[in-house]
Amino acid sequence: MKFSAEREQILGPLQSVMGVVERRQTMPILANVLVVVRDGTFAVTATDLEVELVARGGVKVDREGDITVPGRKFLDIVKALPAGLPVTVELKADKVEVKCGRSRFTLSSLPATEYPTVEEINATQTLELGQAELKRLLEKCSFSMAHQDVRYYLNGLLLETDGKMVRTVATDGHRLALCELELAKPAGSGGAQQVIVPRKGVLELARLIGGEGDVLVQVGANHIRVQIGDIRFTSKLIDGRFPEYGRVIPANPKYVVRSGRDELRGALQRMAILSNEKYRGIRLALGSNLLTLQAHNPEQEEAEEELEVVFEGEGFEVGFNVNYLLDALAAIDGAEVELGLTDANSSCLVRAPGSSAQRYVVMPMRL
Repeated sequence: MKFSAEREQILGPLQSVMGVVERRQTMPILANVLVVVRDGTFAVTATDLEVELVARGGVKVDREGDITVPGRKFLDIVKALPAGLPVTVELKADKVEVKCGRSRFTLSSLPATEYPTVEEINATQTLELGQAELKRLLEKCSFSMAHQDVRYYLNGLLLETDGKMVRTVATDGHRLALCELELAKPAGSGGAQQVIVPRKGVLELARLIGGEGDVLVQVGANHIRVQIGDIRFTSKLIDGRFPEYGRVIPANPKYVVRSGRDELRGALQRMAILSNEKYRGIRLALGSNLLTLQAHNPEQEEAEEELEVVFEGEGFEVGFNVNYLLDALAAIDGAEVELGLTDANSSCLVRAPGSSAQRYVVMPMRL
């Protein structure tokens, strides 16, 4: 194997895939990246056995071939080389030689045949949507994913589609986030399908997308694959049953509080300063067109603020984790926000007025 290209043509694909290479690996070959040179293209693959990334670029091929090299060392070498200069990569015996100008580096290698890759995912549903749309679906929900929860099916994001609509849902058991959109290009009758994408896959995919153009999403029984330009993302799916989230979302809250989003967010941020550092609880007291926010902590410090809102009904008090409310408000688009409440023991529904495309549910706290 031997190929040459400008530094940037090699650096770009390497940087795209390096996010999944763990610094500490149980299998030595997972610290390597797979380099495949064929038909004038350079393809580099990285995987941690859960998420796989493949990025491609054009190069001048002298000899076709494939090999694996230490990923981070290869990236650091290419990154440290002067910009705009040609780089030659050649396999010599069982070593990989990287040359640029007067610099020469020799890297160890392992056979390409030992590298684990995912070829076919047997897609049962194929969707086409814009990068900005997919990024929105991920980012408006991903903050509610659980982290290292024993209920493993919560450590990821539910992706639900029927070919005409796409919905993402995430919950950690204390709060829930939902975002949905209608597809501009319906995929036809592929049938309704639910899959759970693991946390690392969600975060890595969100990092990769955000530019112009569309992406192709293929959903299989065990994997999801997304083609983003010259980058191919593949992730294993979590094998589990996601909770029936529809039961958690309040259908018709008894009371609706309407407020300016930024005003409420600012008041909550101020209350958070003196809230209990461990439990982060604050109290909301509702009266006629008035919301009183209260916080206190074990040091006997207190904070209170009154906010004018649109609210009619019987007054009552309810407690919430202030961070969960702030996360939900940060994800809402628009100048106004609605809080749907029923009583002191019921969850709160946060959304933009008159919209159901984004819904956030926060469970109450006993204070």
